[in-house]
Amino acid sequence: MPFSSLGLSPALQRAVSAKAYSAPTPIQVAAIPAALKGQDVLGSAQTGSGKTAAFALPLLQQLESVPPESPRRVRALVLVPTRELSAQVGEEIRKLAEHLPRSVKVSIVFGGVSINPQMMRLRGGTDIVVATPGRLLDLVDHNALALGGVATLVLDEADRLFDLGFAEELQRILSLLPEKRQNLFFSATFPPAVQALAQTLLRDPVRVEVLPEPQGQPDIVQQAIAVDAGRRTQLLRHLIQQNHWSRVLVFVATKHAAEMVADKLRKARIYAEPFHGELSQGKRTQVLADFKASRLKVVIATDVAARGLDIAQLPVVVNYDLPRSAVDYIHRIGRTGRAGERGIAVSFVSADTEAHFRLIEKRQSLDLPLERIEGFEPLETVAVLAPSMDGAAGEPSTGGIKGKRPSKKDKLRAAAARGQ
Repeated sequence: MPFSSLGLSPALQRAVSAKAYSAPTPIQVAAIPAALKGQDVLGSAQTGSGKTAAFALPLLQQLESVPPESPRRVRALVLVPTRELSAQVGEEIRKLAEHLPRSVKVSIVFGGVSINPQMMRLRGGTDIVVATPGRLLDLVDHNALALGGVATLVLDEADRLFDLGFAEELQRILSLLPEKRQNLFFSATFPPAVQALAQTLLRDPVRVEVLPEPQGQPDIVQQAIAVDAGRRTQLLRHLIQQNHWSRVLVFVATKHAAEMVADKLRKARIYAEPFHGELSQGKRTQVLADFKASRLKVVIATDVAARGLDIAQLPVVVNYDLPRSAVDYIHRIGRTGRAGERGIAVSFVSADTEAHFRLIEKRQSLDLPLERIEGFEPLETVAVLAPSMDGAAGEPSTGGIKGKRPSKKDKLRAAAARGQ
């Protein structure tokens, strides 16, 4: 099916041709005609499915009808969970807008950088805003933005918006928007919070669910290696050196682990940098640029890098800590094996995380034998209470597994036990 059959204007058909889009993806086929008719859309699709164009093209076509002499005001708002995704989505919309007869101003705003330059760029108005929730509200509070004219709201990666704690910000933003508007919600999963919001806000939505086709699955070799928790960094260093991995994205559970592992690798003369939400935006941008350009060998990241990042020809992903959910496992390993390339995904499994790994296997229909590397054979057979980089002394390292982190009461009990 060609793009011309979806109802797109000639200008936008030229735009998709310039982007070398040969044919619309399933999410685009299902969502674009409905969005062009002004209907609400509730879409489920994985990263890399083409969902950005699925909402960007209808947004831009709606702006084509705006008279050139009309003052600029925010007519479309796209909310995303991370700074990197806001930049990625905003740039794609800008490129698609280059072929429109009317100039379209797309503003990308996110936290972690000075607000003043963003306020300056918003002077004179804007047509489309791509934003993280916190910075959007900061700009509203500074009277740099007004949201009363928004005709279309897009929530991209809606499940991650809730996972990252944006529920209160979302409710405040919704209160600033006109009641009569189009809503386009896209999410890889639909936890209760997303379902509740969709039921409240969407009006007779067109539901679109695009499942990955078997023949379209990325070529990723998945491995699981049994190793004691305390020897993971040594094993990581060994694998990097023995296999001559050119670039590796390593996922950990916490920012502290990201800093610690990166520091240990640097001491072993392996160029590594941490990547987590508390780094400045300038630092995060630089780390990604160096990694994409192969100036940096290893990035140790929290799940802030699990979605939305497109790193071309990334050969290896390592789960140093297992993800908190089976869905996050797919998002993590999906950073490799992209665009027809072959990738490798390695997961470290210790005695206290094996049960969780088996749950991931079950939910993702996997059957991965636990391999053992000579010289790194595990000695632990049960979860040990020992100091580790992921937990306090006397507490088991959980690797960030959902529901396994010690509560405050658990920590107080452990402290009392150590004092006896």
